[in-house]
Amino acid sequence: MSKHTEDSPIVVKIGGARAVEPAGAIEDIASRIKQGQQVIVVHGGSTAVDDTLKTLGKEPTYVETPRGVSGRFTDADTMDVFNMVLPGKLNTELTVKLRNAGIDAIGLSGIDGGLLTGKRKSAVRIIKDGRKRIKRGDHSGKITDVNSSLLNQLIEMDLTPVVTVPIFADDGVAVNADADRAAAAIASALSARLVLLSDVAGVYRNPEDASTRIEQVKQPGEFEELRSVAEGFMYKKVIAAHEALNEGASEVIIADANQAKPVKMALDGDGTEILKRAVDTESQETSE
Repeated sequence: MSKHTEDSPIVVKIGGARAVEPAGAIEDIASRIKQGQQVIVVHGGSTAVDDTLKTLGKEPTYVETPRGVSGRFTDADTMDVFNMVLPGKLNTELTVKLRNAGIDAIGLSGIDGGLLTGKRKSAVRIIKDGRKRIKRGDHSGKITDVNSSLLNQLIEMDLTPVVTVPIFADDGVAVNADADRAAAAIASALSARLVLLSDVAGVYRNPEDASTRIEQVKQPGEFEELRSVAEGFMYKKVIAAHEALNEGASEVIIADANQAKPVKMALDGDGTEILKRAVDTESQETSE
């Protein structure tokens, strides 16, 4: 493990997958904050959004990008559900849990105080029936700016930010953004360590075999291997790791959320640790 000072901030992203149980992370985060650690919590909620859409009689729409990565298509109705579920329900619930754990947490979306701003992608490139197409009407965007002074002011006031999307787009509307990449942008802006907690314990060379977990990524060639073996939503976490390290984060760890002290375990080496020197700034663009 690389060495860090105890006052180095940590951004912890709690995954929104159905299999993620956040209780251990909440307790662990609360314990670290009480010991003086600066922590910014970021969360997603894709499963809850899908469940709510289905309850309302609407099927979630996923599309395949030209790179072969599956991603959500966020139309206007889906964006309404995002606004209801993430900042409305999940952010409130997570903030309540932290406050009940003795932490003075404050819930924020990317809209609040211009925390997360970026460019809207109203149309996306997809593969349909084996052909490249343009699908219009998307309400998603890519984060370009983080209001780090707002986060620093909150931390100086001993408030723990609990952050979720949407973000504020350049055309003046709220749009969806990937929560892993939101966490990456925040970690970059604060030169922080980033812990991505998921329902798996890291990146595996063989997704069916936990013994093939990649423990540490130290060199650009090793990062290319990591990217080549990552599949599905894990590939998006690797993209997020690349962006975080390339823009200023000091370290990224992808680890298991479902253990007693997941943040401590991650920082102690139980996960896939990606070091800053592993990211070659001349490597090919990884953004979708």
